[in-house]
Amino acid sequence: MMPDWVFDDADRAFMTEALSEAAKAAQRDEVPVGAVLVSGGRIVARAGNRRQAEHDPAGHAEISVLRAAGRALGDWRLEGCTLYVTLEPCPMCTAACRQARLDLVIWGAPDPVAGACGTVLDLAEDPRLGPPLAARGGLMAAEASALLRAFFDTRREPQD
Repeated sequence: MMPDWVFDDADRAFMTEALSEAAKAAQRDEVPVGAVLVSGGRIVARAGNRRQAEHDPAGHAEISVLRAAGRALGDWRLEGCTLYVTLEPCPMCTAACRQARLDLVIWGAPDPVAGACGTVLDLAEDPRLGPPLAARGGLMAAEASALLRAFFDTRREPQD
């Protein structure tokens, strides 16, 4: 994870928008992960998890926002774009980001179970998969973690 000074005010503003998408996902009873995709300093797509609503195992926020951005920009190649996502991408999402040719992924909370941008695996940098995907983690991690913790705390059995 990167120190907070690595990120600027624009990064914080875009991550705030991703956190808003995560909160909307929680309201839909989805795991609260949100994402926005930025090109030229503007948001071109936004999404939150939709696995439950769409009965889609690939309904992660990252996949949904990549699909929406491809449609909005008229190309599957999202070169010049940055993805802001509240949780470190899993292997599926990291691979999709590489396939989309993103310039950068900035993520919030680390994922100690399936994080594929350095926490558990580092598929973003793996040279066997072609050019690396630049990724920075830890932006507004406390806020992203708090959303996830609150969501899962309401679903866990009380401990005696």
